Order: sequence, then C-alpha cells, then structure tokens
Amino acid sequence: MPERVSRRTFVKGSLAGAALALGAGTGVAAEAPPAGAKKLLPTGKIGKLEITRLILGGNLLGRYTHARDLRFVLKLIKEYNTDAKMLDTLALAEASGINTVSVHVSPDIRRLLRDHREKRGGKLQRILYPTSNIEDWAGYSRDVQQIADDGAEACYVWGVHTDALVAKGKLDVIAKAVELIKANNMPAGVCAHDLRVIQECEKAKLPVDFYIKTFHHLNYPSAKMDYDSIWCRNPEETAAFMKSVEKPWIAFKVMAAGAIPPKDAFRYAFEGGADFLFAGMFDFDIAEDVQITRELLASEPKRARPWRS
Repeated sequence: MPERVSRRTFVKGSLAGAALALGAGTGVAAEAPPAGAKKLLPTGKIGKLEITRLILGGNLLGRYTHARDLRFVLKLIKEYNTDAKMLDTLALAEASGINTVSVHVSPDIRRLLRDHREKRGGKLQRILYPTSNIEDWAGYSRDVQQIADDGAEACYVWGVHTDALVAKGKLDVIAKAVELIKANNMPAGVCAHDLRVIQECEKAKLPVDFYIKTFHHLNYPSAKMDYDSIWCRNPEETAAFMKSVEKPWIAFKVMAAGAIPPKDAFRYAFEGGADFLFAGMFDFDIAEDVQITRELLASEPKRARPWRS
C-alpha cells in the first residue's frame, strides 16, 4: 500500500484499535507495548539535555488535532486516545528509541505524565509549556513553577502567546517569561508560528536557549484552501533566516497536521535546517516515523545550515 495512504488512513487505524479503546474503558487490559527498547535515535543537545532528533509532539496526547472542516475527526480522536492508549503510546515511543516528549500542561496531562513515570517506569524527558494567560503574571508564574516542580527538563513560551505579543509590540513580556523559566532552572525556549517572533528575539539578543518554529512546504492540496491548513506561510524565508541563527531549532507542524507524508516532511525539515522535529503520532504511526528518521539521518541530509546541536 502506498505510504501516503497507510500513514494517514485514520479510520482504518482507529477501527483496528477500537476493541483496545473499548477494553481500556471497561477494565480490560489494553495492548502492551513491545518489551525491550530499541537503540536510541540520533541525538543533539539543548544545554546539557541529550535529545533525540525526533520528539513526540503533544497535540494528540491532549486529544486534539487540526481537523480542518472534518469535525468528526476530533470526536474520533477522543474516543481512540483513551488514558490507557496514551500511556501505551508514550511507552511505545520510548521503546522505539525516542527519549523526549513535548506537550502543554493541564491537570489531565500532568496525571498522564506522572503515571507514565511512576506507574509504568517511563523515563521520557519532558519539554513542557503553559497555555494560561501570559499577561496574568501571577497565574503564569505559578504554572511555570508547577512545571519545574513536576521535574520537567525544559520549558518554552507558547507560540500562540508569542505571535500575539510581538504583533502588539510586547517583546518585553516574552523576555520576562524567558527569564522566569531560567530562574526555575530549566532551559528556556521561544515558540512561534510567525517568523517575526524569532527575528525580534534575535535582534534583542534575548537569552533564549532554543527556538521552536513551524516549518513545512506548501506543496499539498489543502494549502490551496487556506482553511486551518497552513502553519508556515514563508518556508523559504524561514529557512534563510534560521541559517544565521546559532541556537538549536525544533521544527513543528512539519507534516502540516497530517497533510504531508512523514518521509517528505521530515526530509524537508532536516534539509531546511531544523535540528529536531516535533511529530504528533498515534501509536500506529510510531514505528514508521522512527524508521524514516533513522534512515534519513543515516543518509546524512544535505543541509545549508550547520547542525546547531
């Protein structure tokens, strides 16, 4: 079966897992992840952290995806990704050679990550971010403190926040958030959909430890619709600017929320200069995505930007 079909034939994957999802909800054990861990994927560093170049992204762990106008997909994800299924997904990612997950914090996510460590013995590193109102400084500070207290290895400022702050000329709030994260003894990142955020941070020489920036090409059908379907409108400009940025860059939305096959998306991101990738994955995606990453990095992708980590 062609890769593009097998990768995102979501209904097939969901039906195949329906019994597991139902079983998890009725006390029947969900399918166990494979025993033993495969060799770790190639890694890079952010500060002292050794991080696999493929990182498990968090939208699906929060039971969300950009579904464009296919609203039933959100319901399907919520039915499929039970708590037990998500714990299995974390364990499977770790067993397959991924060592880091990134996700927003919420009571449900905190419980999931705690159970992964305390009940499953998981060791995935966590790069987390708060989504609470960044201009409610007391509340935002409490959330960053909670992330640190929970033992996260790194933290970053959410892209929805940074895009809006730069548009309003409030770079000082981003600077203050970076200082707050670093004061809690975590590497501090800045995330963005809008390239201007990274440009302004670099211009101001903010002490950012890493950047997270959307990066994907526009050669896929739904890009023409421009309906909840584009997250990097200027990929060539992004690649050109990031070439001069010496801090590690994590690319996200590389598959344009499932519109670009992973082999194509990962190659484009790594060859375009990204040091790491976030990829949202269902359990049935992990083996394929890990294998693609291993083969791609072994082939030494042609990059104009040096590896920055």
